[in-house]
Amino acid sequence: MPLLEPKPEALRPGAARSASHDRVLDGRAAGTPEPLRGELTALLGPEKVLWKVSDLVKYASDASPYRFVPQVVVVPEDIDDISAILSYAHGKGREVVFRAAGTSLNGQAQGEDILVDVRHHWTGIEVLDDGAQARIRPGTTVMRANATLARYGRLLGPDPASAIACTIGGVVANNASGMTAGTTRNSYRTVSSLTFVLPSGTVVDTADPAADELLAHAEPRLCEGLLALKAEIEADAELTARIRAKYEIKNTNGYRLDAFLDGSTPVQILRGLMVGSEGTFGFISEVVFDTLPLDRKVSSALLFFPSLTAAAGAVPRFNEAGAIAVELMDGNTLRASVSVQGVPADWAELPKETAALLVEFRAPDEPGQEAYERAAAAVVKGLDLVAPVASVTNEFTRETKVISGYWKARKAFVTAVGGSRPSGTTLITEDFAVPPSQLADACESLLRLQAEHGFDAAVAGHAAHGNLHFLLAFDAAKPSDVDRYAAFMDDFCRLTVERFDGSLKAEHATGRNIAPFLELEWGPKATELMWRTKRVIDPDGVLAPRIVLDRDPKAHLRGLKTIPEVELIADPCIECGFCEPTCPSEDLTTTPRQRIVLRREMMRQPNGSPVETELLDAYGYDAVDTCAGDSTCKLACPVGIDTGAMMKDFRHQRHSPREERIAALTAKNFKAVEASARLAVAAADRIGDRLLETVTGLARKAVRPDLVPEWLPEIPGAAARKLPRTSRVGASAVYYPACVNRIFGGPDGHRGPSLPQAVVAVSARAGKPVWIPEDVAGTCCATIWHSKGYDEGNVVMANRIVEAAWGWTAGGRLPLVVDASSCTLGIAHEVVPYLTDENRELHRELSIVDSLVWAADELLPELTILRKTGSAVLHPTCSMQHLGDVEQLRAVAEACAEEVVVPDDAGCCAFAGDRGMLHKELTASATAKEAAEVNSREYDAYLSANRMCEIGMDRATGREYHSVLMELERATRP
Repeated sequence: MPLLEPKPEALRPGAARSASHDRVLDGRAAGTPEPLRGELTALLGPEKVLWKVSDLVKYASDASPYRFVPQVVVVPEDIDDISAILSYAHGKGREVVFRAAGTSLNGQAQGEDILVDVRHHWTGIEVLDDGAQARIRPGTTVMRANATLARYGRLLGPDPASAIACTIGGVVANNASGMTAGTTRNSYRTVSSLTFVLPSGTVVDTADPAADELLAHAEPRLCEGLLALKAEIEADAELTARIRAKYEIKNTNGYRLDAFLDGSTPVQILRGLMVGSEGTFGFISEVVFDTLPLDRKVSSALLFFPSLTAAAGAVPRFNEAGAIAVELMDGNTLRASVSVQGVPADWAELPKETAALLVEFRAPDEPGQEAYERAAAAVVKGLDLVAPVASVTNEFTRETKVISGYWKARKAFVTAVGGSRPSGTTLITEDFAVPPSQLADACESLLRLQAEHGFDAAVAGHAAHGNLHFLLAFDAAKPSDVDRYAAFMDDFCRLTVERFDGSLKAEHATGRNIAPFLELEWGPKATELMWRTKRVIDPDGVLAPRIVLDRDPKAHLRGLKTIPEVELIADPCIECGFCEPTCPSEDLTTTPRQRIVLRREMMRQPNGSPVETELLDAYGYDAVDTCAGDSTCKLACPVGIDTGAMMKDFRHQRHSPREERIAALTAKNFKAVEASARLAVAAADRIGDRLLETVTGLARKAVRPDLVPEWLPEIPGAAARKLPRTSRVGASAVYYPACVNRIFGGPDGHRGPSLPQAVVAVSARAGKPVWIPEDVAGTCCATIWHSKGYDEGNVVMANRIVEAAWGWTAGGRLPLVVDASSCTLGIAHEVVPYLTDENRELHRELSIVDSLVWAADELLPELTILRKTGSAVLHPTCSMQHLGDVEQLRAVAEACAEEVVVPDDAGCCAFAGDRGMLHKELTASATAKEAAEVNSREYDAYLSANRMCEIGMDRATGREYHSVLMELERATRP
């Protein structure tokens, strides 16, 4: 064991705990039992079988209120693996559940036996027919697919609020729709063809002209059974009419029986049945969508009403005017949304009875937009709107930023309201639809029913389609709360079906919590047809039992998860999974959601239990060490949960007092440390990469991998010992070269000025000279200590840099320009909690400007571009995302290159200062998709604006990245 390996006990929860009734039992501490583990390992290979108890726990939760711990998790790479898993399950009498993003709200992504992760190896999109169609793999997120399609002026029909995280496979399997899809733009209507694997292992491509012939040969009984069911349904006129009527409004409850009416052959019927089947009929390996036009002329308004029923009553008028979206939000939703960045703070003061409609019109051109705006104005004129707080305008706007803010608030419905629920409570998200003409009556009835059962729920929904969502919070650890929820569900389901003839699930699919009420909505005849359809397609019941179909009247009360209190920063998490696609360690170890899920399981365990011990042993590397600490999870989370900050705090907790003292000593003597580091980098050029890799590798084994960086061949040579000479007299700004740019030089192949020389040169050319203080050596943005959780060192350097900057900038009269985005973020924001009260006052007076903003906003207008490179690919860093500087990066690059490309898969490189040298596997995993996209073609320039991130991308792509400011210097050089 390395000398300074941290003790897992340092992260043991300190709060007094009693064993929770839904904890993982001691007998499961060893993980997947034999022979299951050994047999699947032999079948698939060890890298595809996740068996530790920590693996099982982190996959046990999804966005739903349910929690089921699988026996094993497998990660297939291709259809052969899928077929092997299904064959194994048939032979051993086991059950299989497929899971992609885990954003499902009804527990359909959870299994109690073999859970199959189909996210990691199943991404990709191929654009067909100039964007008219797209072939998409099931692990691809909706947002990622739409990013590619946007270049062709197209988009997908389904647009769920979870588009940032939910995947195509889940969207199709649940027939998810969203804000604008309704009944005409959902998956059932816009899927052109599917490729899927049946429970038997048979692969079907519905686009293959010979598909029916091949299926008849491979599965004759299946084909006969489907055609017999079709004939039986079509012979029953009353049933046929009922099926057609059920899909006049949004409905995802049960199987799509209209597939038997719409399809004439077994393959066509299966194509329809697979949509909305929730993984119970097979695995969807590929989807071809018919895409829709991306109408870019958008006009939106957020209109406020005195009550929910008043808002609902206005919906039909906007539908008649041609609105593509009419979204409803009640007072509870609006007030909870203040936790979302950008939402006006005065919404917290809105009266509880207030409601709002988010109304949007989209047109392909200006005349169309103007026509819609006239129609909208006529509707608004006849409404009795209210303006209870100052930020309310009740006006239509074309401003993209304002519209984006409206949608951000609306899409945060589940997470924002869920995040504000009482600590320790479980969140239930219900989803139903009624005929749009009855929406106002349904709202009034729902509010009355909630009050009768003691719930103060939040309500929102796709009002244009009569589709409402509401949230309930209760304590699953209290039997009385569970009984109250059960009674409410009984009454709610009867109300929806018997009074409104509505759908108990409009777009979230049946899952586990509506399965017991399926027959209430559909009646015994149609429900029995669904059971028979399941037996025809999956006669052995291998796939997803108890999802969609369950005869247990209390199935929806089984597996309800408790939500133990954890660290304050993470406690609001509802485990929605929005954070996961942005996380650099997503494909390596754990995601932000999983880090919190594992922590909650520790809190369910009694102190010192075997399960807790195993979780703690794994948590150090899987959660703490391999967190990049970039906090992109905070950007993706609608309520801003910063799991990266929690991991940094855990790093701090693992430090011994001696380590903290050494880190503080390093900060106090950073001038000497900086000089020594530069000399060491310079000496490395003479020593050679192989020897340095060997030496640092041995040191890492002896000391601790998370303390000793590994030498990488991509590390550049040393920076010049002296910075460019500048003058304070006449300076427009103070230029602060980050310590990384004072230690490391530019790319080895770069021939031209260094980054500090480039910044000085272009600033002078623009008539805005900068001054570099003579005493910058020994100062730093403090990120070195902050990212590692060394609080004492962080305090030392945070206060030193602010005091120095105050003096350099003459008390904030000059801006401080910083040439590394992570350092800008550090000085502008991350140092603040560690400052003394006096220095916090000084910090408020400082104007800290990233070099990208300086170049784009101050220099570019004054510069003459003399030459351009042909093409450039950009790597926007995570710090740029936090600072909002990505557009400035693009602006500077577009001034320097004829063609500028930001990869669709661009994300955090996870180099994170030196973390890419501590855990190079983290950067390799984080950059794999972006690197593949970058290397799919040649570019003339590879640009970013952070030296360590550039080194990380050098390693990932084999290319040489450099700062866009160096490229700007070349483009403007006389």
